[in-house]
Parts: sequence; C-alpha cells; structure tokens
Amino acid sequence: MQFGIFTVGDVTPDPTTGRTPTEHERITAMVTIARKAEEVGLDVFATGEHHNEPFVPSSPTTLLGYIAGQTSTLLLSTATTLITTNDPVKIAEDYAMLQHLSGGRVDLMMGRGNTGPVYPWFGKDIRAGIPLAIENYALLHRLWREHVVDWSGKFRTPLQSFTSTPRPLDGVPPFVWHGSIRSPEIAEQAAYYGDGFFANHIFWPPSHTQKMVALYRERFAHYGHGDADQAIVGLGGQVFMRRNSQDAIAEFRPYFDNAPVYGHGPSLEDFTEQTPLTVGSPQQVIDRTLGFREYVGDYQRQLFLLDHAGLPLKTVLEQLDLLGEIVPVLRREFAARKPAHVPEAPVHASLLAARPQPEEVTQ
Repeated sequence: MQFGIFTVGDVTPDPTTGRTPTEHERITAMVTIARKAEEVGLDVFATGEHHNEPFVPSSPTTLLGYIAGQTSTLLLSTATTLITTNDPVKIAEDYAMLQHLSGGRVDLMMGRGNTGPVYPWFGKDIRAGIPLAIENYALLHRLWREHVVDWSGKFRTPLQSFTSTPRPLDGVPPFVWHGSIRSPEIAEQAAYYGDGFFANHIFWPPSHTQKMVALYRERFAHYGHGDADQAIVGLGGQVFMRRNSQDAIAEFRPYFDNAPVYGHGPSLEDFTEQTPLTVGSPQQVIDRTLGFREYVGDYQRQLFLLDHAGLPLKTVLEQLDLLGEIVPVLRREFAARKPAHVPEAPVHASLLAARPQPEEVTQ
C-alpha cells in the first residue's frame, strides 16, 4: 500500500501570529516538505493545480520536475490535474517529459477542480464540466497509446496525423487516477478505463465516500477489469498529531477555526466526528485510518493533507516525523488484512512488466 501526502499549496496567514508567507516561501516550503516525505519513508508526494489566489501551484510539472531532481524514490503525483481546462495534448507531452526526467516516478490524478472561475479564464464553460472531462481524457488516453492520432471532437480543434512528443517512457503511459468528491460520472469514467479512483475523503461523511467507491468497484467489474475488490482505490485524509491528544486539539484549533475552506463553520469536534479529519495522538490516527477499510474495502493509496490553513513549515515537518513513525504500523496492519488477490497500486515497473510482449519470432 502506498502512503503519502498531498498539498493544495494555499498561502494562508498563520492565525496564531498573523504572518502570511510570501509566494516564494510557500513554493520553497513545498519542495522542503516533499524532500522530508521521502526522508521519513513515505511513497508519494502530490500537488494540486490552481490558477487563483491564495494558491501557488499553477504549474505542477515544473514543481514536480524540480522535486524529481532532488529525490530518488518518491513517487510524484498530482492531487488534481485539471482535465477540463488544460489541453490534453499539453498534458500528454508535459507528463511524458516528467516521466522521462523522473525515471518513471510519476502518475496523475485527473479532476475538474473546485474553482468555478477557472473555466472562463481558459476559454471553457463550467456547465460543460463533465463532458469536458470525458472528451479530454478520451483524447489523452489515445495520445499516450497511439503513435499517430486523427481526432475530432466538440471542445478543441481537430488533430490530423498528430504524434505527441516525447512518447511515454518505455511505451508505458503514466498510471491515471480519477479524483472526485461528489461526481458519480467520474467514478464511472475511472471504471470504464480500468484506471484508479481517488476519493478526496476530507469534507464528506464516510457514508458518501462508501457509496462513491462502491459504485466505482461495481462498474470496474462490469467493464471486465477484474473483480470489484480488485479495483484500484485511493483515499485522501487529513490529520494533525501530537503525542498527547489534548495538545493536538489545542494547537490545531485556531488553524481549523480560520481555515479558508471550512473555517467559521462547524466546530472542530463536530467536523472530526462527521468527517475523516483526525486530530489527536499517533495511535488515534492509526486506529482511525485502519477503520477506513471497513467501509471502502481494501485499497491501494492513502494520502494525507498536512500543510494547509497557515500551519508553519516547522510544524508541518514535525507532523511528517510523526507520520513517518506510524506509517510502518499502518503498512503492517493493512498488509495483514489484505487478501492475496487484491493488487498493489500500479507503478511504472509493474505496468512495464505487465505490458503484452510481442510474440517471439521462430524460424
């Protein structure tokens, strides 16, 4: 099972000091966080994609390419690649280039994002969000698998005898997750292609995530990719830890209360009860995370959000140290529960090994 972290790259004032980091400080902090993630033994670092304040990760491939040069084992991913407003041709070429530069340590999470104004900024209509996601990914899927593509659709100019460059590393496209909070059409899309499905699992109650994952698993089996429990599932999550749970609650409360997304809303106690947010001791995080399996089944990737809401870099690095302590326990416990027929999350090496080989020519 893969464990890692994802960032949304928000530039948020620290409510305990009133200080707001500069964009430069926030960008360099994300690099430091990624390097620390590898140091403590995590598998994945993922970045979101935003084109509006107060967020800074507008160019995920630039950030991930820079991190690739400073790491050796970390799998580089996106917490959202905007399949709706990015040109699929540019996605195909940018992430194939990143594949080569990282030695195959890359995959993507396709999503529509959560910022409505981004659509007109890139010449798109938000009312066509789902059709854009479906058509653009259908083209991207072909661009990575067909050397010469002839294509026409509704949302971009036609392609005639087009070849995206560079070609995917070893002829193996990056593995794709389709991320969604609330759209069953995206779960259906992931199932159709036999791709992974990533449920954000932060803002909604477990019952909602359970329904979305169950739909994906059912349709994955329907399309003949394997049994329902062999579908490739990832979950988001959100934690804040201290050795003593009361210390964790007291320290995190001002950040929670003033967070850009859920601040000034439900209380910390209500939110932790109704969603998977876990604020407490390392053992509480272990117990809560192991409980996710009870309603989504065996799954392959768990990513945590740590660096948001104005938390200072020092605190985030301390959180990573604690996460590095509990991940070996989580690995062991999840592995002990997982049946042998449930696959691991695909990576470049496993996808390359599974690629059909040309039949040997015999004389």
